Amino acid sequence: MMLSGRVAIVTGAGGGLGRAHALYLAREGARVLVNDLGNGAAAVAAEIEALGGEALAFEGSVTSETDMAEMVHVALMRWDRIDILVANAGILRDASFAKMSIEDFRAVVDVHLIGSAICAKAVWPTMRERGYGRIVLTTSSSGLFGNFGQSNYGAAKMALVGLMQTLSIEGMKNDIRVNCLAPTAATAMTEGLLPEPVKALLVPERVSPGLLPLVTEYAPTRAILCAGAGHFERAYVTLTKGLFIGGGDHAGALVAAAWDTISDRTGETVPSAGGAQVQQEVAAAMDGGVRRNPNTSQPPIT
Repeated sequence: MMLSGRVAIVTGAGGGLGRAHALYLAREGARVLVNDLGNGAAAVAAEIEALGGEALAFEGSVTSETDMAEMVHVALMRWDRIDILVANAGILRDASFAKMSIEDFRAVVDVHLIGSAICAKAVWPTMRERGYGRIVLTTSSSGLFGNFGQSNYGAAKMALVGLMQTLSIEGMKNDIRVNCLAPTAATAMTEGLLPEPVKALLVPERVSPGLLPLVTEYAPTRAILCAGAGHFERAYVTLTKGLFIGGGDHAGALVAAAWDTISDRTGETVPSAGGAQVQQEVAAAMDGGVRRNPNTSQPPIT
């Protein structure tokens, strides 16, 4: 049991994917605080204890700073440590952008993005103090790649990747490792959207094993792991080598003419931080645009 002695908090764990996560972490030896609204959290905590594990239920909203601060306090009073946070809580308010209200847009962003930030902020001090922490934020293919009718959900989920990128950098010196999980699972949130044969493959229990490499002592940081139907992939945010164009009146036309070259993925990189972009750009500019635009006879304009 690779998580023996560890303490994990799983939000939105009263059913569906969160329940599968909580049960899986418990089977791997973790003591689990199960969070959700309503009595689902208590039921899942009881399941864990019936299987011989140790669990605690906490009813509260991830959008409430007060609730999440109390949740962390309860976990620390019970176990004196928090090693793992799995920020899983979420809602859907699907509609095409033309038909979506700003109220529904804001509600989804509030739960997924702001709620995850509130949870991470709540555990951050104790993880820094102990010099150890593992945080998993829940992103989605809808954010990474887009999905019709989910502009609110996709925006929130891609924003979580940005949150992960920065928290992983800021947490590095205290061994707080932050990653994203992009699950594909048939849950109450997807009811009526999937045919039965597909639902049978996309059970939440086939996603949760992807948590293990993200929360152990040997976890990576800044990884985006995609998981569904027992299949696991990695997603990356990359930067192409690009092309130095320079400034001047014709720069826009030159960018348009060189679009294919700028988009060429040969030699693309996964930057270690946002500064990698400016470093690449400044280096090219200082080089004087030695690389000429192959789609025009004109040299770059400096």
